[in-house]
Amino acid sequence: MNKRVKFVMLIFVLAGTSCVKNTEFDNISAACVENLTANASFAQVKELYQGELLQIQEDLIIEGYVISSDKSGNFFSVLHFQDRPSNPTSGFQIEIDLRESHLFFEVGSKLFIKLKGLYLGQSKEVFKLGGTFAAFGTTAVGRLPALKIPEHIFLSCEPISTIEPVLTTIDNLNSSMVNNLIQLDEIEFVEEEFGNFFALEREETERLLKDCSENELGLINSGFSDFQSEILPETNGSIIGVLLQENNDFKLVIRNLNDINFKDDRCADLQVTSSNIFISEIADPNNNSGARFVELYNSSNEALDLNGWSLRRYTNANTEISSVIDLTSLIVPEESTLVISPNPQEFELIYGFPPDLAVSTNSPADSNGDDNLELVDPFGTVIDVFGIIGEDGSSTNHEFEDGRAVRNLEISSANPTYTFSEWMIFNDTGGAGTINLPQNAPEDFTPGSR
Repeated sequence: MNKRVKFVMLIFVLAGTSCVKNTEFDNISAACVENLTANASFAQVKELYQGELLQIQEDLIIEGYVISSDKSGNFFSVLHFQDRPSNPTSGFQIEIDLRESHLFFEVGSKLFIKLKGLYLGQSKEVFKLGGTFAAFGTTAVGRLPALKIPEHIFLSCEPISTIEPVLTTIDNLNSSMVNNLIQLDEIEFVEEEFGNFFALEREETERLLKDCSENELGLINSGFSDFQSEILPETNGSIIGVLLQENNDFKLVIRNLNDINFKDDRCADLQVTSSNIFISEIADPNNNSGARFVELYNSSNEALDLNGWSLRRYTNANTEISSVIDLTSLIVPEESTLVISPNPQEFELIYGFPPDLAVSTNSPADSNGDDNLELVDPFGTVIDVFGIIGEDGSSTNHEFEDGRAVRNLEISSANPTYTFSEWMIFNDTGGAGTINLPQNAPEDFTPGSR
């Protein structure tokens, strides 16, 4: 059969075979069109809705890109599409009485929708297009009959586009993202879901996701999907899906299991591992400011990836961040140090080896002894701290001017609260308990050694 068959013929074929289970139409594709142009935006169409179901009478045409697929059975008789393949501003869904719609409207296809005669409504905060459905005395948007689909939905001849999901977080979800393809990173199923199938057989089932800040989001799965009986993963990672809304609650629907990539440690495991890396030495040599450095130490028996981590500096008594070092792409081997220098040439000249990371002057590695530092994980959590934020270190128990602050050897984990007893501090004029003895480089310092 010619690949560009008449779409109306396809509808008859489908109508005649709709009772056959798992029917595949590998050689079927809809004829495309080149002579249509959109004359309305999604926003303009949504503005037509005034709280009641209406049938659109204007000759309006919108265009969009398919983001859903019924190939795995998790979507049924609906097409979700957004106004752009990337950075979308709005989305819609249209109810259709068509099985195996992915054979005609694959993900990334550009569609033109002729709106005249279609019904526009809103259900649970989601805008819908389609035919009508009457039940119990009320009328709502329902499936567009199969024979009406060729009158309203047209496939563009443009090549398939790559749909770039909107990268966001659970706490940043909003109604403008509904019917858009989104991606969430650092996501996992709640512990209560362990051991469960994706869905109960033949039932729509909601499973609960969460991020590492305990924000939660429902994942809707069909009991007719081909992954219904798969066990939920217990690890952490990224998930892609179509965002829906039910009143004030957001929900996510995946196209297939390829939308889930959970291969990382769970949040709790990451938080335990996080405590194994901490600030171990800070240097402000009396004889050479170019030999300053900050040293981190990994006390665990496995390498730690610092992707998304940062080191912050609060100058003097500031409560706002003065400078930041991005630690992304760095890996600290097990039971090893990471040495950061603001002057790598001088550091190597003085200490005899290059630092692990070279940064700029006036960075957190270039403190003159009265500043405060924070080590922050990818989730924005302060894991370790030196000093008291908002307090100038001069003449206090966290001054290391012309000296050195070194973590006591018995300390093996981070502490988000500055605890003076964990440190040995040398300086010129520090507070009680510190050692007023300026330190000179290289002999009084131990970068790279714990």
